Amino acid sequence: MIETLEKLSLEESLNFLANNHPNKVVFSTSLGQEDQVITDAIFKNNINIKVFTLDTGRLFQETYELIDRTRSRYKKNIEIYFPNTEKVQQLTTNKGLNSFYESVENRKECCFIRKIEPLKRALAGAEVWITGLRAEQSENRHDMKIWEWDEGNNVWKFNPLIHWTYEDVLKYISANKVPDNPLHRKGFISIGCQPCTRAIGPEEHPRAGRWWWEESKKECGLHA
Repeated sequence: MIETLEKLSLEESLNFLANNHPNKVVFSTSLGQEDQVITDAIFKNNINIKVFTLDTGRLFQETYELIDRTRSRYKKNIEIYFPNTEKVQQLTTNKGLNSFYESVENRKECCFIRKIEPLKRALAGAEVWITGLRAEQSENRHDMKIWEWDEGNNVWKFNPLIHWTYEDVLKYISANKVPDNPLHRKGFISIGCQPCTRAIGPEEHPRAGRWWWEESKKECGLHA
């Protein structure tokens, strides 16, 4: 499968999987530039792949606006999954609104409630999960393959941009006039929840702005 997918273009590979796993292919978008590339390929080619996003309740306003701009541009729906209300209430009541600053464990707990649990609901019944991961984004992603089994979610994971460079992404966005987040022009390369993301300097790693107060692998657990 890996050899087959690596020979295909982005559009061809998405169509290939949609045809071989009818109604069982889903794409999770965080509205980042990589994800907007894949969304563009799916929507403008009317490929039968469900596109969804996770609203943690703490996203940037610019991200919410981009969701609406994307829906308007392509006249397609993006399904939105929210965290379990009771779990969020318990977390914020017992530990406060910003407990994630206190320890890596607390931050991972918040990520689990706001992102990982909703993701598992979104992936229920799917056979293929498409992501916008790129190898150069982090050490954790460096050795990921274009096609791999995700044991934790019991699904095949397809990473069509895994070999793309950031320059490849920017070229695609420019050539296809893909809408993206204006925060990218303000130093926000990787954008997550507002309190957990900051702009980075020109010499900093692309993931340095995520959970900037801690020393960690800069992952929330979605792509362990």
